[in-house]
Amino acid sequence: MHAQPDRVTGNNFATRSEVIAQNGMVATSHPLATQVGLDVLKQGGNAIDAAIAANAALGLMEPTGCGIGGDLFAIVWSAKDQKLYGLNASGRSPKALDLAYFKKNNIEKIPAYGALPVSVPGCVDGWFELHDKFGKMNMPDILAPAIAYAREGFPVTELIGYYLTLSSRRFKEYPNFADVYMPKGDPLKKGDVFKNPALANTYEKIARGGADAFYKGDMARIMAKFLQAEGGVMTYEDFAAHDSEWVEPVSTNYRGYDVWELPPNGQGIAALQILNVMEGYDVKAMGFGTPEYVHYFTEAKKLAFEDRAKYYADTDFNDIPVEQLISKKYADKRRKLIDPDRAGRTFDAGELEKGNTIYLTTADKEGNMVSLIQSNYRGMGSGMVPPGLGFMLQDRGELFALEEGHFNVIEPGKRPFHTIIPAFITKNGKPYTSFGLMGGAMQPQGHAQIVINLIDFGMNLQEAGDAPRIRHTGSSQPTGEQMTNGGTLNLESAYGYDVIRALIRKGHRMANGIGGYGGYQAIMWDEENGVYYGASESRKDGHAAGY
Repeated sequence: MHAQPDRVTGNNFATRSEVIAQNGMVATSHPLATQVGLDVLKQGGNAIDAAIAANAALGLMEPTGCGIGGDLFAIVWSAKDQKLYGLNASGRSPKALDLAYFKKNNIEKIPAYGALPVSVPGCVDGWFELHDKFGKMNMPDILAPAIAYAREGFPVTELIGYYLTLSSRRFKEYPNFADVYMPKGDPLKKGDVFKNPALANTYEKIARGGADAFYKGDMARIMAKFLQAEGGVMTYEDFAAHDSEWVEPVSTNYRGYDVWELPPNGQGIAALQILNVMEGYDVKAMGFGTPEYVHYFTEAKKLAFEDRAKYYADTDFNDIPVEQLISKKYADKRRKLIDPDRAGRTFDAGELEKGNTIYLTTADKEGNMVSLIQSNYRGMGSGMVPPGLGFMLQDRGELFALEEGHFNVIEPGKRPFHTIIPAFITKNGKPYTSFGLMGGAMQPQGHAQIVINLIDFGMNLQEAGDAPRIRHTGSSQPTGEQMTNGGTLNLESAYGYDVIRALIRKGHRMANGIGGYGGYQAIMWDEENGVYYGASESRKDGHAAGY
C-alpha cells in the first residue's frame, strides 16, 4: 500500500480520529445536517427525532442524493425493548404500469429519466412511521430547523456544488428544475447561499398535516397531474394507497458478531452472503489490501451478486428464499466455486430448493440507535420537479426488469429492486455498531468490507471507513443484464501497482485509480466505558459530532 502522511497513532490512511461522546452522537454526510440532529438531541429529542430532522435537512442541503421525492429504509435499536426494528418505506409502481404497457409502446428498456421510472416516494410516510412508533418531540419542532434553513438559506458545500453543476447540465431544460436549483440562472456552486422557499412551504404543510398532507391532499394531486402531463401514468390513487412496512431484520453471525440487514426488495442480504463465504477463509492471516484478500473478496462478491440478479425482488410478489440464501450451508456450497488462482469469468446464480444516496446514523443517551438510508436513485432522481413543491421525484422504477417471469419484472403496485440498505451489528444481543455506506451496487460490497475491517483487521471505526475500498462492477443485474468477461475490478488509488499486477495475473480486468466509492457513516457503542464512537466519510462532506 502507498503510505499517506504519517499519523501519530493508528493507520496511515485514517483521515482523522473518531469522535467520542457520552450523551449522543450524529453522523451524516453534511456538517450542517449533523448539527441539526445534535441540536434536536440537546433539546430533549431522541435518536429517532434526530434522524428525521437530519434527513429533512439533507433533503434540502444534499438534493443531489436524497429528498422527500425518494424512498427510505431504517433499522432502529430500541433501548426500551432491547431489540431491532426494520422499516421498509419504499414506494410502489403505478397501478396502470405493467409489462404489456411497455410491449404496446415498443419500449425495450425503462428510461432513466422522465415520468415513466417514477415510483411513489416513500420517505415522508417513513418519517411518520418512525415518529409514531418511537418519536418523542412533535413533528413541527423536528422539521423546524430544516424549514428555517430552507427559508434563510445555507452555503452549498464543495461536493454538492460539483454534483449540482453536473445535474444542472442534465436537467436544466426539464420543467421547474431551474426555478428551484438554478435560482439565478446558473448552476449553484461551492459557497453560494441556496434558499428553497417552495420546500420550506412543503415541509410546513407536512409538519402540520402529517403524511396525509403529502399522500392524500393537494400535493398528491399536483404530483399526479404533473407526472401525467409529462407522459407518466401515476395517479392520485397511487399516492393515496401508499404505506410503509415494518419488517424483521435478518442476520448472519460473522465470527461472533451478528450483522443485520433488511430483507428484499433491498440488496442487504448480499452483504451477508459475501460475509458467509469469506468466513471460510483466514482473512486476518491474508492481511488487509493483499492480492489474496482482494481476489477472494471479489470472487465472493460475484457469487452473491449473481443471486442478487436472480432472486432479490418485492417479497409481496415472490417467495424469496432469504433464509436459504443467507445460510452457512449454502455459503459452503458456493465457496467451492472459487478458484484461488483465477478470476471467475461467469457464475450462475445458485440453484435453490423451491420453497447516490445519503446515509445517516444517530444515537441518544437512552441507548436508542438509528441506521437510516434515503435516496432518489441515480443521484438527483428522475428530473421530475413538481411545480411549487421544491423537490425532485425519484426514478427507482428504472430498476424493474422487462422480462417475463423474472422475480423483479414490472407489475402494478410493486416495489422495485432497491440498492439502498442500512446495516447494524450486535454482539451477544447488545448494540455494537450502526453503519451504512452509500453508492448503488457498492453498498453490500462496502458493508462487507467495513465488517471485515472492524472484525478481521482490527481497525477502529474511522479507519474502517477510510481504508481504501474494493469495488467490482459488471455483475449480472436485477434488470436482466448478464455479467460478461468477469466484470471489472476497481481499486481506490491507495493500492500500489504490485497489488494490481498480481491481480491481473489472476485474470482480473482492472480499472484503477478512480477513488470515492461510497460514503460512510457509523456509530459504535462502547458498553464498558459508556461512550459512543462516531465516524464519517472522508470521500464526502461527512461529519460526525457528539456531546
